[in-house]
Amino acid sequence: MTTNSVSQVATEAALRAKNVNVYYGSSLAVRDVSLDIFKHEITAFIGPSGCGKSTLLRCFNRTNDLITGARVEGKVMFQGTDLYAKDIDPVYVRRRIGMVFQKPNPFTKSIYENIAFAARINGYKGDMDELVENSLRRAALWDEVKDKLKQSGLSLSGGQQQRLCIARTIAIEPEVILMDEPCSALDPISTLQIEELMKELESRYTIVIVTHNMQQASRISDKTAFFNAEAVGAGNKVGYLVEYGDTEQVFNEPIEQATQDYVSGRFG
Repeated sequence: MTTNSVSQVATEAALRAKNVNVYYGSSLAVRDVSLDIFKHEITAFIGPSGCGKSTLLRCFNRTNDLITGARVEGKVMFQGTDLYAKDIDPVYVRRRIGMVFQKPNPFTKSIYENIAFAARINGYKGDMDELVENSLRRAALWDEVKDKLKQSGLSLSGGQQQRLCIARTIAIEPEVILMDEPCSALDPISTLQIEELMKELESRYTIVIVTHNMQQASRISDKTAFFNAEAVGAGNKVGYLVEYGDTEQVFNEPIEQATQDYVSGRFG
């Protein structure tokens, strides 16, 4: 595995994985990953299916805790705190490190309540109308929904639903937003809107995105981590980090031959 050490000292790390292994039951799914995620940057995880991109992403806000048999070894640090220390509340972790999933999953509530409910259960005591508007504005959705806030969030288009989910995540004021293939179920226009939104949010948040779309990764990310997988045993794969560095370098001057083969379309 190769990293671009020059770029890694340029800005402060928001998240740090150190020798991370992830197991599902007795099966090793991700092997010995170490990398830093930097503040106010967009980092893309790319690689073929089954290489552990989403599994590693979920380590950063302990969503893997919700999967029976999942186990994480190694260190996952957030601003110097070990997220897997015994005294760390996973719910608190997920407040600070929000998640947007592959398929839009708005609550079966009004557009307004999608934002308000999330804020309320996380203890928000301020002006709810102001929070809802600000969250929807930051998600570039306010102008499209301001006259129908009482309508169901499910009445929106797929792209609007995904932006509503982003607004819901923003409402609880996280510092990091994890996105697991947020555009895979969307049409090209909605995908472009989400990409533009991510670039706008970058100044406020640290963003990590898993994507199968290499063009998307090259367009929007500051850094790219390329993962691959090797077969072990009967039908099992273990994912590992091959190369990590500035996106321009990874795509245009990759150090590892496997990275060159993947970004040039020879496999994947």
